[in-house]
Amino acid sequence: MTAETGMFAPRPGAAPLGRMLAAQTALEVRMVLRNGEQLLLTVVIPVLVLTVFGSVEVLDLGNRSARVDFLVPGVIALAVLSTAFTGLAIGTGFERRYGALKRLGATPLPRAALLAAKGLSVLVIEALQIVLLGTVALLLGWQPRGSWAAVLLLVLAGTAAFSSLALLMAGTLRAEATLAAANLVYLLLLVSGGIAVPLDRFPDGARPLLEALPAGALSEGLRVVLRDGDALPWWSVGVLALWAAVGGVLAARTFRWE
Repeated sequence: MTAETGMFAPRPGAAPLGRMLAAQTALEVRMVLRNGEQLLLTVVIPVLVLTVFGSVEVLDLGNRSARVDFLVPGVIALAVLSTAFTGLAIGTGFERRYGALKRLGATPLPRAALLAAKGLSVLVIEALQIVLLGTVALLLGWQPRGSWAAVLLLVLAGTAAFSSLALLMAGTLRAEATLAAANLVYLLLLVSGGIAVPLDRFPDGARPLLEALPAGALSEGLRVVLRDGDALPWWSVGVLALWAAVGGVLAARTFRWE
């Protein structure tokens, strides 16, 4: 409003980038929290895996304390997998199918900022998941060890790896194909990614391959820190960084907005 006329003066233009990014991130978080299927994937299943496998001797993992110490790193990796890969791939794939991505790409919000908002929303959901899983684990008798800075770095590297693969899938496949493929990968990695079943239970020839997958690298890396109390396993960070780099480059080259 001008001092001379007392009238409102129009100020056309986009809002500051930071404000647009924050608003889009908050919207993405609300959309996940309001989606029952997403909550089942990101919250209910990891908690069930932790409580059931931690309370019942489904596999020979030792006493209850040993079972919980083994499972907690795995379910944190599962939380990252469910949010950064499966949930992001399916959600982005259907947004692309319905034309939402195309319309958002035509707004003042830059496309890079839209993808950044999706990444930030993934981190917010993961933080909520880890708090919830940590609370449940403490109630089951979990005694965490190791450096939380190392845990944070591993989670960030895992998020980057899974997010890049999710965008690669969502940006190239049809939404229905993304839905089927993302859920299939989720189930396969739940069994073979070192999450609920130790990798040493698999044939010797398969273990190096499983450890080179993002889920295996993340779960085993978190286990080294949280269960064994050892220093940050840089081999895990390196594997995850390589997946993030390859997936990111391919996604950037092949992603289609409509």
